Amino acid sequence: MNHEAQIKEWIRTDLERSKALEFASSLGLDDWCLAAGFVRNLVWDRLHGNEFTTPLSDIDLIYFNASDSREETDRHYEKYLKSISHYPWSVKNQARMHMRNMDSPYFSTADAMSYWVEVETAIGVRLSQGHDLELVAPFGVESLFKNTITINNKRRKPKDFEARIKGKKWLEHWPNLSVNA
Repeated sequence: MNHEAQIKEWIRTDLERSKALEFASSLGLDDWCLAAGFVRNLVWDRLHGNEFTTPLSDIDLIYFNASDSREETDRHYEKYLKSISHYPWSVKNQARMHMRNMDSPYFSTADAMSYWVEVETAIGVRLSQGHDLELVAPFGVESLFKNTITINNKRRKPKDFEARIKGKKWLEHWPNLSVNA
């Protein structure tokens, strides 16, 4: 089984992640995915033989809508999702995130993800119209299976990279990881 198929199988068999995908899909957003730790942590847990080292402590729903990039819209989606589920949602329209990050405007969710601090974090999953799982991975998925944390050359900020590794305690949760700075 290739790595993409393996990730999809792990997500399909994870009841909590499957439910979260259904809830997110119910919004009917275009160009969306559940990203960051939603996929990354699952893969690292499985590679380390951990059932749930990091439960779904937050779920990052990202999407791209240039015609309505108001933060209030994100808060509306979060409120709705929290009203229909027990998950800790964080919703962010990537159409405005370039301003916070001082980048040129992004043109899609995948483009925005391609500026994230670590390569392994820039992976997401969504349900297609036919309810198939689709991965969104601007750098591919291979590095997730190498037990690495790799700085993104587009966002070459070693201090931010190191702060995230330390702050998120990745090397404590997954001791087999190695850092590629």
